[in-house]
Amino acid sequence: MADTTTIEERLDGPLVVKHPAALKDADGGAIETGEVVALCRCGASENKPFCDGSHKDSGFSSTRPDVSERDRVFSYTGKSATVYYNKLLCSHAGECGARLKSVFDPGRKPWIEPDNGPVEAIEDVVRACPSGALRLRLGTDEPRHIVDAGCVVEIERNGPYRVRNAVMADAPSAEGASGQKYVLCRCGLSGNKPYCDGTHHDQKWRDG
Repeated sequence: MADTTTIEERLDGPLVVKHPAALKDADGGAIETGEVVALCRCGASENKPFCDGSHKDSGFSSTRPDVSERDRVFSYTGKSATVYYNKLLCSHAGECGARLKSVFDPGRKPWIEPDNGPVEAIEDVVRACPSGALRLRLGTDEPRHIVDAGCVVEIERNGPYRVRNAVMADAPSAEGASGQKYVLCRCGLSGNKPYCDGTHHDQKWRDG
């Protein structure tokens, strides 16, 4: 369809969003855009979130290294639910620990214990996970992502673009990845470009 929101990456350049349904800042406010918008992903633009050409001077490279060794899904099985997690997709948003630390605690091994919380609360966490790193299986059902309706590109403060229900030209290829929700690198440091791998968190990148 002509009005479908699509996202394309330019070689060593910005992310080009066509027909953006909604672009929101870190406070949830709407950012006015045209039918085509170029978003910075090198981390150097003086006009964030928009590209100002700084990638040309910063030496930004969009080359994606081989990440196959990091592409691995772990499963955590409880009596009523199994949670699946792929670290390669994780952007360190912290929604899981903030919402349900009894189940999701990075300081514990195993860090996910499904029996430590109600299924409804686990569903809420999987829904809130912006990257699609978490999936949920109940009973004999297939593992699934939980994705809210609506198409949006939301800027995470000091973090990536959170995308929901927009079509990425090169769909996520990691095991268990979602084509409906994913996070795109905004700092230029990810080792899994164009997707965020949490490096902004480790490097304490700031968008100011």
